[in-house]
Amino acid sequence: MHANWKRIAFFATVLASFATPLTPAQHLAPTPPMGWNSWDSYGTTVRESEVKANTDAMAGLKRFGWEYIVVDIQWYEPNAKAHGYRAGAQLAMDSNGRLVPAANRFPSAKDGAGFKQLATYVHSKGLKFGIHIMRGIPRQAVAQNTPIRGTALHAADVADRNSVCTWNTDMYGVDMTKPGAQAYYDSLVAMYASWGVDFIKADDMLRPYHDAEIEGLHKAIVHSRRPIVLSLSPGPAPVDKVASLRANAQMWRIEDDLWDDWKSVRNMASRMENWWQLVEPGHWPDADMLPLGHIGIRAERGDDRQSRLTQDEQKTMMTLWGVARSPLMFGGDLATLDPFTRSLLTNVDVLAVNQHGNGNKLAYKEKDLRIWTARTTKGGASDYIAMINLGDQPIELDLPWASIGITNPNKPLRDTWTGTTLPASPTLHIRLNPHASMLLSSKSK
Repeated sequence: MHANWKRIAFFATVLASFATPLTPAQHLAPTPPMGWNSWDSYGTTVRESEVKANTDAMAGLKRFGWEYIVVDIQWYEPNAKAHGYRAGAQLAMDSNGRLVPAANRFPSAKDGAGFKQLATYVHSKGLKFGIHIMRGIPRQAVAQNTPIRGTALHAADVADRNSVCTWNTDMYGVDMTKPGAQAYYDSLVAMYASWGVDFIKADDMLRPYHDAEIEGLHKAIVHSRRPIVLSLSPGPAPVDKVASLRANAQMWRIEDDLWDDWKSVRNMASRMENWWQLVEPGHWPDADMLPLGHIGIRAERGDDRQSRLTQDEQKTMMTLWGVARSPLMFGGDLATLDPFTRSLLTNVDVLAVNQHGNGNKLAYKEKDLRIWTARTTKGGASDYIAMINLGDQPIELDLPWASIGITNPNKPLRDTWTGTTLPASPTLHIRLNPHASMLLSSKSK
């Protein structure tokens, strides 16, 4: 009898594996996700026509690896304004307490269609569709005590009124110890899956670290059976939570919002130094969006502008995000992309070292100088050296190759930003302006 029960248990396990397909994290995001996010340009106010315009523009960048179109926060706020949030705003919501797109901003969402038509449009261009959500359950749903779909319970049964976001008044936390809590998150993701969502950026998750709701959202994605990439915000994520982060998400922010000023970029560079040894396929510490090109159209901070970073600083940002293997989420308006910014997004070496780098590491750190090394093997093996000046003074020096772990260089190097070939040299010669960088490549033997 005991042996029969073992056999029954074995076959039950096999059948369960077919019923719930496995979606390992490395299959969801085998390389750092690349895409566009509406936040830096449109803040809380992006409209369907603007999402479509950026989708059309990104379709032309798809061959370089750009693929996600992500609608950021408050797509459910009919009267959203630039430069912040409206406290206690009336939100678009269904009868089960789930926020839905505001139809005055997303006309295809009328009559309960949600984001299904917009996601279909994005998919028709060969791209993937994502949305931003806030942790928890709408305060509006709790006030109305809406039912939780598929249960006899209601919003007030699962809400934690003491768990609130410090910078946005839309939500209460969900007490995951309460009956119905997981069912609420399951109902959310089931709705997103029915729309065709491929990517969820979940905010107010990491600071403080909301273990139970992170796990609940991850379980809901698994239960949906749709392969949805999960990104957690805002940073800084706790380094000591890396095991939990890897178990539940594919991306997590390592710092708060980054904007177009050098101090913010330099601070992010220091955060990368805490995380580079923890990067692994499928799990990507996220240095935040790239505030490059045309931003601030109706954003949270600043007015309509081109990025305030200098061209050297913008190249340094791309070089850093590349060698650190951060996800690449562009924040500028793609529909009005200028030639210089386009050159940043299409530098094949920066993208190669980000998407296909092997053993990317911080090889040298002294005062304001940082040197990263990496190797790629896809499309022919290449070695890379990124030299970065984080300081306000020029740097010029020669370093022994051994100081960055290279024992036999003896080959020319190509500056991937200018295309210039540098002759073989007995030392690594470094000459960098303030905030500038070089990304050198050579073919591996």
